[in-house]
Amino acid sequence: MATKKVGTRTLAAMKARGEKIVALTAYDHPSARILDACGVDIVLVGDSAANVVLGYDSTLPVTMEEMLVLVAAVARGAQRAMVVADLPFMSYQVSTAQALENAGRFVKTAGAEAVKLEGGRRSSPAVEAIVAAGIPVMGHLGLTPQSHLAFGGFRVQGREEAAADALVDDALALEAAGAFAVVLEGMPWTLAQRISERLRIPTIGIGAGERCDGQILVLHDMLGYGEGGLTFVKRFAEIERDVSGAVTRYCEDVRAGRFPAEEHRFAPGNPKPRARGRGRDEAGG
Repeated sequence: MATKKVGTRTLAAMKARGEKIVALTAYDHPSARILDACGVDIVLVGDSAANVVLGYDSTLPVTMEEMLVLVAAVARGAQRAMVVADLPFMSYQVSTAQALENAGRFVKTAGAEAVKLEGGRRSSPAVEAIVAAGIPVMGHLGLTPQSHLAFGGFRVQGREEAAADALVDDALALEAAGAFAVVLEGMPWTLAQRISERLRIPTIGIGAGERCDGQILVLHDMLGYGEGGLTFVKRFAEIERDVSGAVTRYCEDVRAGRFPAEEHRFAPGNPKPRARGRGRDEAGG
C-alpha cells in the first residue's frame, strides 16, 4: 500500500486537533530517509545547507543550482514527509516573476512539494503568485537569516511593542496571501504564542518557545554534529564526538596494520559479495 503523503490539509488538521507538527532539516538522501522513517512530518531543505554542509560563512552565498541538487536528493528519500525547499537569497527578491520561476524549478526539477521564503508583507506578492500557480508556500518571520546584515547580526526580533505588532501584521499578511504555514524564528515566546493564536494556519517554531503549533531544528544542531552552541537547541546526540572517535580508531588501525584483516579480504575464486544497499558492486566503483 502506498504511503500517504503529508500535505497542507494534513498540517491544517493537525493544528485544529492541537497535534504538534514535527519538522527537521535535511540535505541528503540518507538523512531524509531516516527522518521519514522516524515519522517527521516536514523535511525542510534549508538554505542553512550553506553553513552546515557547504562550508559558507552564512546562508547568503548558496545558489539555486546548489540547492536544486540537495532538494532532489532529499525528495528521493522522503516517502511520507512533506519536502519543503528553501528559496535562497536573491532567488525571489528581484521580482515576482523570478520568485515564481525558481519555485517552479524546485517543484518540477527537484521534486519538492512546497517552498519557503523569508519576509512578511514585502514578500506577500511573491507568495500570492506562487500559490496561484499551485505551489504551496511556507513563510518565515522573526530572525530571518537572509536579513542578518540589515538586522546588524543574528538578533532576537520582536522584543519592542512596535516590532512585535509589525510581526503580527506580517504573519497575517502571509496568511492572507495564501501561505500554508509560517516559521517563527528567534522571537519571544509570548509573541510566538500571540501569532499562533491569531493565525488559522500552523506556526513552526525555532527558538520561539513551546506555544507554536510545531517545532523545527537544524538536524546537525540537534545531533551534535557541528559547532552548535545555540541556546534554543537541545542536543539529542553527540554525533561529532562519535564520528571523531571512529575516524581516530580507523586511522590507528590502518597505520598499525590491523585493518584490513583477514575477514575483510576477497579470496581468489570466491563470488563477489552483494552490495549493502548502495546500488553498486562492493568490489567496484
